[in-house]
Amino acid sequence: MIIAVISTFAQFAVSINYNMVDYLPKASPSTIAMDTMEEEFNGAVANTRVMIKDINIPEALAFKKDLEAIEGVSEVTWLDDAIDTKTPIEVADSATVESYYKNGNGLFSFHIEEGKEVKTTDAIYQLIGEKNAMSGEALDTATSQKMTGKETMYATALLVPIIILILILSTRSWAEPVFFLTAIGISVLINLGTNIFIGEISFITQSVAPILQLAVSLDYAIFLLHSFADYRKQTDSPAEAMQMAIKRSFPAIAASASTTFFGFIALAFMDFEIGADLGLNLVKGIALSFISVMVFLPTLTLMFYHWIDKTEHKQLLPSIRNVGKTLTKFRIPALIILLILIIPSFLGQSKTNFIYGIGEQPEASRAYSDEAAIEKVFGKHTPMVLLLPKGDIAKEESLVQKLKDFSEVKSTISYVDAVSPAIPPEYLEASVTEQFFSDNYSRIIVNTSVDTEGEATFAFIDQIKSLTSDYYNEDYHLLGESVTLYDMKQVVEKDNTVVNLLTVIAIAIVLLITFRSLSFPVVLLVTIQSAVWINLSIPYFTNTPLVYVGYLIISTVQLAATVDYAILLTEAYKENRKEMHALPAIKKTIDEKIFSIGVSASILSSVGFILWLTSSNKIVASIGLLLGRGALLAFIMVVLVLPALLIVLDKVIEKTTWKANFYKGK
Repeated sequence: MIIAVISTFAQFAVSINYNMVDYLPKASPSTIAMDTMEEEFNGAVANTRVMIKDINIPEALAFKKDLEAIEGVSEVTWLDDAIDTKTPIEVADSATVESYYKNGNGLFSFHIEEGKEVKTTDAIYQLIGEKNAMSGEALDTATSQKMTGKETMYATALLVPIIILILILSTRSWAEPVFFLTAIGISVLINLGTNIFIGEISFITQSVAPILQLAVSLDYAIFLLHSFADYRKQTDSPAEAMQMAIKRSFPAIAASASTTFFGFIALAFMDFEIGADLGLNLVKGIALSFISVMVFLPTLTLMFYHWIDKTEHKQLLPSIRNVGKTLTKFRIPALIILLILIIPSFLGQSKTNFIYGIGEQPEASRAYSDEAAIEKVFGKHTPMVLLLPKGDIAKEESLVQKLKDFSEVKSTISYVDAVSPAIPPEYLEASVTEQFFSDNYSRIIVNTSVDTEGEATFAFIDQIKSLTSDYYNEDYHLLGESVTLYDMKQVVEKDNTVVNLLTVIAIAIVLLITFRSLSFPVVLLVTIQSAVWINLSIPYFTNTPLVYVGYLIISTVQLAATVDYAILLTEAYKENRKEMHALPAIKKTIDEKIFSIGVSASILSSVGFILWLTSSNKIVASIGLLLGRGALLAFIMVVLVLPALLIVLDKVIEKTTWKANFYKGK
C-alpha cells in the first residue's frame, strides 16, 4: 500500500512524449537528416500553417513580425522570403505568389518548438481569433496532448462500472469485485509510478497500457478467489483454504501470465521504439499484477474475507445447461468455416491499406475545420527540405528547375530563387544568406501539394530521391513530416515479421512446457492466430485504412492476451480426458469453463470498444477497435473451433503428449 501511494504521486513526474518521430531508429535517414539540419542551421522544418483572411501585403508583413514574437515560434516563412515584395506582385511568378497570398488571404508557414506545442498554439489562436485558421503537425500534437488525459479519464470512468457490472453478474458476493479491482488496481498504480525510473513514456503507452493491464490480468485475481471459495467448502480454516487455493491456481496463473509476458516482450524487439516503450510497460505491468495477486490479494482476502461472507447473493445470471452439447454439434461446420477463412484472412491482413501517422483530427474539432478552410483556398501543403553539399550554385539551380517541373511541387525557396545564381553568396551579408547556407550545406525548401502520406506521396518521395541522387549521389539529406512517415513505413514493415515470429515462438515454448506436448501448442496457436488474422483482415475486405502502429501492436497483444482462454479450456479438457472419451470430455469442459472464458472475453472486449469510442487519437482508437473485436473473435474460436480441433486430433494429441493418460474405457 505504501508503494502504491508513492507511485500514485510519482506518476505525475513522468513526462509524456507526443512526438512519434522520436521513436524512429537513430540510424533512419530522416533522423540523421533532422540531426544534420539542427547542427548546420538555426531553423527547423515548418510544422504549422496559419491563414489570415482579408489582409494586404503591408498588414501581412506586420502580422509576420507579431507571429515571430510568440514564444516557441521560429522560421516564419511568407511571400517576402520567396520574392521581393517591394516590386509589384503582378510581375512575379503567379504559382509562387499563390503559394503564400491568394484572393486576399495570406498563408504563413513556421516551426513550433517541440515541447511547447500546447502553449504556443494557444497563444497563436489568441492572436488570430476565430475567423482565421491554423493547421499542421504541431497543432495535431497539441490537440492530442490536450485530449489524451481527458480521454483516458473518460475511458476509465466508463470502463470501471462496466467491469464491476460484469464481475457482479459473474460472482456470488458483492465484495468480490472490490477485491479483484483493488489487487489489480494497485499493480496498475505501481506500474504507472515506476515509470519515473524510465523518465518518459509515449502518449500511446499512457493511453493504452494501464487499461490493457487491468483487462488482461484481472483473470489472475478471478482464478485465485474462485479457488479460495472452492477450498473454503472443504476446510474451516480460511488460511488453509488460501494456501490450497494458491497451490492449485499458481500453475494456471503462471502459465497465463507467462504467455502474456513473453508475448509482450516481443514488442521490445521492434526497431520502431514505440514497441519497446509499450512492451516494457506491459511486461512490467503483467509482472506486477502477478506479484500482487500472489502476495497482496491473499493477504487482503484473509484480512477481510468476512466481507465476502456478509455480502453473498444468489447467482444473478441463470446457469446455461448443456451448452457443451449444443456447441459441439457445430464442430464440423466450424472447422469447414475455418478452412475457408484462414487463407483469405492470412492474405488479406498482409494487404491492408495502412496509415503511418496519427491521421486526421476529429471532425468536430477546430483543427479539422481549420485545415479544411486552408486547403479550400491554398490546397494541400506538405513542405520538404533538401540539404545539399554547398558550393556548386549552377548544379543547385539545375536541380531547382527540375524540381519545379514536378506537378506536385508548388514552389521552392532557395538562394537561386530568392536572390540570384549570378550573385556570389560571399558578396552578401550573412543575414541574407544564413537561411540558405551553413558551413557545409545549401538548403532548399520544397513546397508540395501531396498528402502527408499515402502511395502517391511515397512514390513522389522516391522520385525526389532519385532526381537528387542523379546530381549528388547519396551525399544529400531529405526531411519533412511525409519523409519521416516514409521512413516509418520502411522500418515497421521489417518489424512486423520479426515481432510476430518472436511472439509465436515465445508463446509456443511456454505452451510446450505447460502442456508437455508437441500438438497442444500447435492446436492452441492455430486457434488464436486464426482469430488474429480474421480480425486484421477485416479492414482489407471493408476497404478501411488501418493505422499501422495499431496493427503491429494488436497482432502481438491479441495473441498474447487471448491465448489464456485457450489455455483455460485446454487444461480442463486434458484433466477431463483422463476420465472419459474425447466428445463427453469436451462437452463437460465447455459446460465448466465457458462462463469464466466469457467473463474474461467480455472484459477485454469492453476495454477495446471503450478505447475505440472515447479516443480521438486514431492510433489509440485503432488499437481499441482491433482489441475489442479480437477478444470476441478469440472467444468464438475457443468455444467453437478449439473443441472441434481437440476432438478431430485426439489420437495425434495422445501420441504427442508426454504421459497423456487419456481414458481408454468403453
